[in-house]
Amino acid sequence: MLTFFLSASRNATPIWALTSSSLEAWCAAHAGPLAQWAETSGFGAEPGRVLLLPDGTGGIAGVLLGLGDGSDPFLFAALPGALPEGSYHLEGDIPADPALAALGYALGTYAFTRYRGRTRTWPSLVLPAGVDGEEVSRLARATFWARDLINTPPNDMGPAEVADAALALARMHGASVRLVVGDELLEQNYPLIHAVGRASTRAPRLAAFHWGREDAPKVTLVGKGVAFDSGGLDLKPSAGMLLMKKDMGGAANVLALAGLIMEAKLDVRLHVLIPTVENAVSGSAMRPSDIVVSRKGVSVEIGNTDAEGRLILADALVDADADAPDLLIDMATLTGAARTALGPDLPPFYTDDEVLASELAASSVAVADPIWRMPLWKPYDNWLESKIADMNSVSDGPFAGSITAALFLRRFVSKAKAYVHFDIYGWVAKPKAGRPVGGEAQAIRALFHLIKRRYG
Repeated sequence: MLTFFLSASRNATPIWALTSSSLEAWCAAHAGPLAQWAETSGFGAEPGRVLLLPDGTGGIAGVLLGLGDGSDPFLFAALPGALPEGSYHLEGDIPADPALAALGYALGTYAFTRYRGRTRTWPSLVLPAGVDGEEVSRLARATFWARDLINTPPNDMGPAEVADAALALARMHGASVRLVVGDELLEQNYPLIHAVGRASTRAPRLAAFHWGREDAPKVTLVGKGVAFDSGGLDLKPSAGMLLMKKDMGGAANVLALAGLIMEAKLDVRLHVLIPTVENAVSGSAMRPSDIVVSRKGVSVEIGNTDAEGRLILADALVDADADAPDLLIDMATLTGAARTALGPDLPPFYTDDEVLASELAASSVAVADPIWRMPLWKPYDNWLESKIADMNSVSDGPFAGSITAALFLRRFVSKAKAYVHFDIYGWVAKPKAGRPVGGEAQAIRALFHLIKRRYG
């Protein structure tokens, strides 16, 4: 169990978190050796800069952390890697939400060590007053788990391992589990999941579980678990495959969110579905122009085998929708078009529920977890028409790829009282405070905040 904080420590070293505008006041209040050292060191409260202040005896009198304009609470993540072992506390006014500052500090301790075995002892932070340390620690652990799942390479994170992660989480919390593997998918009417995964020597599967009292509000989560995406017969170029271990990022984020819900013991009836496959190439691979009748009974023409995520989600969404959940959420690393529109750091979400959209936007701001609403633009729905099937899996043009993918998925949801689709990236390409290069949790803190407010 990861822990990051101390409740108190008499010998904790002070940390002053300073913005560009508060630096002058701090220097005036600490006129003498400390202010002189800061000036000599050229400290200007630059974002993420950490300066150790000597005490004249070889020890540390305190620490300065630069926050720039104060807009990024996760700059506190710069502290753990820059501080010697010991205990520290935040001194004076904290120019950020103290809970987000504590979370930023915790996120700064993340490292993916499975294959390198390097570990270190991190310095401890005295928990800021009024901050729920258990909650912050839960959020950090959930983020770390999502990152670990995504960062694990596909030879060790295939469909079986993705499903195992889901079932292990379920059993840890006493949930009832279900696993459908290989040709059982056809027998139990998940034909699209089977079609996508049948080419691999690693069998496709659906892992699912229920948790919570049966008459509680129903919250259902669906996560895309493509353990590796070669593109299928519409083969990706080699450069396009380099990050495809992250194509199960939707599943990783859904599982992290599910873990948060169960750890916090929210009063919901949680249903989680993880369709997981490897999109491989072999003689049994699905082909462009194949037609597959989905779980919903709708025939789908395969327009491109590299648009496989929406197919496995479609069957899972029909299952998820069957008991009319109060809230249905799917998460998927679905389209490059979403990245073109909004970049890697701002995941789009799609819903036609105005109340849900408003609550999501408010939760995003409250917990500094950026998301952005995109339109389910109905005039584009006919772009999915097929001449010989009920629909095509892709549109016939190069535009609005994230929107048409969302519209495709929307066709498989009819009973849920509220539905939202997230097209996440699940990856950090350029390091930022608390967000190293690699797999990333996106939107789960905003979603957890919303679910807790609605049903907690």
